[in-house]
Amino acid sequence: MPLSLYLLAMAVFAMGTSEFMLAGLVPDIATSLDVPVAVAGLLTSAFAVGMVVGAPSMAVVARRWPARSSLLGLLAVFVVSHVVGAVTTTFWVLFATRVVAALANAGFLAIALTTATTLVPANQKGRALAVLLSGTTLATVAGVPGGAVLGALLDWRATFWAVALLCLPAAIGVVRSIPARPAASQDRPVGPALRGEVAELTKPRLVVVMVLAALVNAATFATFTFLAPVITEVAGLGELWIPLVLVLFGAGSFVGVTVAGRLSDQRPGTVVVVGGPLLLLGWIGLAVLADQPVALLALVLVQGALSFAVGSTLVTRVLYEAPGAPTMAGSYATAALNLGAAGGPALAAAALGAGSGYLGPVWVSSVLVTLFLLVVLPLLRLIAPRVDQEVAPWAT
Repeated sequence: MPLSLYLLAMAVFAMGTSEFMLAGLVPDIATSLDVPVAVAGLLTSAFAVGMVVGAPSMAVVARRWPARSSLLGLLAVFVVSHVVGAVTTTFWVLFATRVVAALANAGFLAIALTTATTLVPANQKGRALAVLLSGTTLATVAGVPGGAVLGALLDWRATFWAVALLCLPAAIGVVRSIPARPAASQDRPVGPALRGEVAELTKPRLVVVMVLAALVNAATFATFTFLAPVITEVAGLGELWIPLVLVLFGAGSFVGVTVAGRLSDQRPGTVVVVGGPLLLLGWIGLAVLADQPVALLALVLVQGALSFAVGSTLVTRVLYEAPGAPTMAGSYATAALNLGAAGGPALAAAALGAGSGYLGPVWVSSVLVTLFLLVVLPLLRLIAPRVDQEVAPWAT
């Protein structure tokens, strides 16, 4: 894999830290800004909604711009939103900054996904995606727990400042990794017309795979967002255990996305058939055994691996199923990923509000994976590799 992919992953690490860090900060934010925990948890949904909206809209706006300029501009917006979030004392201002940050993150990730697929042979999209998403999984291993430690030792605002600082070396990485190129002119557009790229969304195969990716990601974030109270209130562990548990989840996710990167190009069905049922059993096991600290730690590690193995495989299939959308496919994958990231925490918050207790989000995850399996197993051929999609038809 080219060095440029790893430098892009560094930027994704900074943004992934921001996206996931609230998992360990929700209780403190709720106390600081005087809102219920369930309401504070909606900050994750706000970020995800911004990602869903921002992925296609930013991709449309930037599709004729130089990639490097687009990525740097989006990083700048991301930094400013975190500075504002760090100094505000109003929950709804913080909520708004999360949406703006998500718009920038979505645009960045959509462009980065598209750029990554141009840096490798057409049959290695899965491996390229695994490298890029390693920035996200490393964020859960190091960035998110680090944010939780900062939050415990200082306060949650310190984590926002830290993310803003992380973006500075990421920007240097973008400058060095992405070559400058002239923006496409009106006379020489890059790839097919926008109408043709959007028309890819009318393909049933693409839509189904996007829905499947959203379901798995919704299950992941439903529990991940509200994991902190499960650790402290259900398992009875101290607050300093929160970063450790998040490290375990992140370590598992890194292993999962790395292994899936080796399989998702040619054997995605194997990942789904093996990983999907195990993922369901894991969520049920976590709901039943969360009050046992040893079981909780083991299951968090396993669920991180399974969630990201299955989820990243499905995101890879989104890229394969949109060969006629070379500048927009990354936004479709990003939108699918974050439809789940928005819906999962919202459903989990509703379960908490309905009095389901701290384990309500885990049962929500179990239901979502059950729905996923009910759809994917009868339609497994939808995620099978197709040789004729290795090269975009417009490029031949």
